[in-house]
Amino acid sequence: MSTTIDRLWAALLDGDEYTAAAAVLDAADAGTPCEELLLDVIAPVQQRVGSEWAANRITVVQEHVATAINDRVIAALAHHGACRPPETSRGRVTVACVDGEWHALPARLLAEVLRLRGWQVDFLGAQVPTPHLIAHLHQQGPDAVALSCMIPTRLPTAHAAITACQAAGVPVLAGGAGFGVDGRFASLLGADAWASNAREAAVLLADGVPRRSPCAPHQPIDDLPHLADQEYTMVSTTAGNLVATTVTELESRFPAMRDYSDQQRQHTIEDIAHIVDFLAVALYTDDDALFTDFVTWTAEILTARGVPAASLHPALDALAAHLSEFPRTQRLLAAAHRALGRAPIDQAASA
Repeated sequence: MSTTIDRLWAALLDGDEYTAAAAVLDAADAGTPCEELLLDVIAPVQQRVGSEWAANRITVVQEHVATAINDRVIAALAHHGACRPPETSRGRVTVACVDGEWHALPARLLAEVLRLRGWQVDFLGAQVPTPHLIAHLHQQGPDAVALSCMIPTRLPTAHAAITACQAAGVPVLAGGAGFGVDGRFASLLGADAWASNAREAAVLLADGVPRRSPCAPHQPIDDLPHLADQEYTMVSTTAGNLVATTVTELESRFPAMRDYSDQQRQHTIEDIAHIVDFLAVALYTDDDALFTDFVTWTAEILTARGVPAASLHPALDALAAHLSEFPRTQRLLAAAHRALGRAPIDQAASA
């Protein structure tokens, strides 16, 4: 197995699709079960791709190339004679990524594992608009929907999709890093079940994901009463203005930014936009760790790229000053300061 992993990794770094496919198909010919190749070779190699990008040891282009090659390797393996699914069917499952979610490889891996285990699978791919997903459910009538969300900023969209699927009478099995390593957001948003990996998802589906009892239609605020304070709505709908004003304020709070190149400035704007997006979704879920985990991860990414992580503090201060009347937002920003190792500035005292 380790030899196959090493061969695949080396081929991905070289951008060599044919050698990558040969590494996996040779292992299949040698008798390695296809599910093991999917989950114990391709999946960990793909995780390594992400880790190497985060550590700034491979470029964005290399990451994209490697991901595209892995997707094609999965397709080649799926059509290999040793990986034919059984002729009998356990039932039908729809596998889809929530709208706005472009990271489709984990969902693709799940779809192939389910096929190998005898399911008829409709794999809808990346960023599936919820109305189209619901139309598919009405047309095909699957036994369950496996809904993937890798990025937490897609959780509000995932919530709408979960609610809509259940209203259509189809139970939802949630998966993906966006739902939290412990699945806490899948539970918070009302999913019928959550799986931490493809094997666990396959077992849950085999046991039968229970349908929720029919109930009156409900809105997200019924699940998340804290949304009544409108902080999420205010931050999410004014995100563009928040980013622009924070960038302007950051230039005075962090003088080094004045000497940034156009590319460095653009990267800074993108980083602040991500911070605002994660602040909004943390308000949606009312979860401090969601925001602090992202901010500390961002600090690691900046450090790996030679950018001082200390620049995050004035950005958080600027946001706190602009959102001084929002108590939950202030709590989240203060938690991020503490996670980065600095006490927050008292906005009232500094005003």
